[in-house]
Amino acid sequence: DVIADIGSYPDWVAEYQEAEVLETDGAGYPKVARLVLDAAVLKDSMVLSYDWPADRKSVTWSLVSSTLLKSLEGAYRLAPKGSGTEVTYELSVDLMIPMIGLLKRKAERRLTDTALKDLKKRVEAD
Repeated sequence: DVIADIGSYPDWVAEYQEAEVLETDGAGYPKVARLVLDAAVLKDSMVLSYDWPADRKSVTWSLVSSTLLKSLEGAYRLAPKGSGTEVTYELSVDLMIPMIGLLKRKAERRLTDTALKDLKKRVEAD
């Protein structure tokens, strides 16, 4: 439920300044959302398309439009683990402007690490 509540991302993900669900699927899950990202390495406004499998054990997203990104693919994958849930976060970003591979990997790693830490903090606070 925390992952699906995209509108609240700015409350717990420091890099997101704005988040707005533009379209939902038949079950009320976000299908298209607009997000404004302000990370140290990247500032952008983007629209993402989301896919929620029926079992809700994962969500994937891809870029619809952006001012700086050529592509963005991501996923949260959830698996039961003991009394909790193991979360795997995947992210691949390609900018319109060339970026040295090392810097790109560093930016992806920073965004991934931050996303997982912020998600853990939010879930444990609820």
